[in-house]
Amino acid sequence: MSGDVGKQIINAVLLGQLSAARGAQAYVTGAMLAQGAGLETLGTVNPSAFAGLASDGRPLATLLYLPAINTARALAAGMAPNAAMAMGLEQMARMTATQINDASRVATSVAMTAESRCVSYVRVVKLPACARCIILAGRQYTYSEGFKRHPKCDCGMEPMSDQEWRDSDSNPKKLYDAMTPEERLRRFGAAGVDAMANGADMSQVVNARRGMATTTTGKRVTTEGTTKRGIGGKALNSGFEKIPGKRYMRAREARLMPEQILENAHGDRELQVALLKKHGYIT
Repeated sequence: MSGDVGKQIINAVLLGQLSAARGAQAYVTGAMLAQGAGLETLGTVNPSAFAGLASDGRPLATLLYLPAINTARALAAGMAPNAAMAMGLEQMARMTATQINDASRVATSVAMTAESRCVSYVRVVKLPACARCIILAGRQYTYSEGFKRHPKCDCGMEPMSDQEWRDSDSNPKKLYDAMTPEERLRRFGAAGVDAMANGADMSQVVNARRGMATTTTGKRVTTEGTTKRGIGGKALNSGFEKIPGKRYMRAREARLMPEQILENAHGDRELQVALLKKHGYIT
């Protein structure tokens, strides 16, 4: 991670995040036009604001160093080299997939906020999926409601206008019916499959085993992009200060994560757009 290979890994994930974020506004715009809702765009998504930033607000590079650190610790503890490297590779794959998918989802949330004709989204789940995601398939949320996900989750969002609400092709029962018997046993367990075969509610079966999957959580502010040259630092325009132990001066005002902005504004779209502009996520 300290050499050229590490730089290539970080750059690949950066490009993945940037590519995912670039498609967000076109995706939301296309959905609104396809639904005949028209457009009333209040701002333009800034794709670069979502690249280089981890889901919990830390710089992406520091997160991607963790698999290397954990591999070194495993080797020092006596784990066989092949096993230690496989463990590190699996963690790196999980992290990179999660960070690119999260960049796509958060950018899509921002794009939906900037398009006033979008009022909600539907969770889109594709197989294979975990039990917790399956019972959320087809569920409708307000456009600014946080997206529940777990590491390596690849569920998506379908933007919806107030003019069109339809039954989704992706719902728990249809997904369950499409699974093979082996997939059902793997995701729900023999007892769960048996219970549902006897009429038990899928949500109740899964919720009784809540510990199977967890959502990605973390702090809701970031220092990423808050230097004088950074996107957030320029957008905040709050002045800069030197933080002890840090190389560069940082913005005096904390830069909020997009999810935190949407939560803080309590459904006030005008305030959401203003705050997303203030923190550099849209222009």
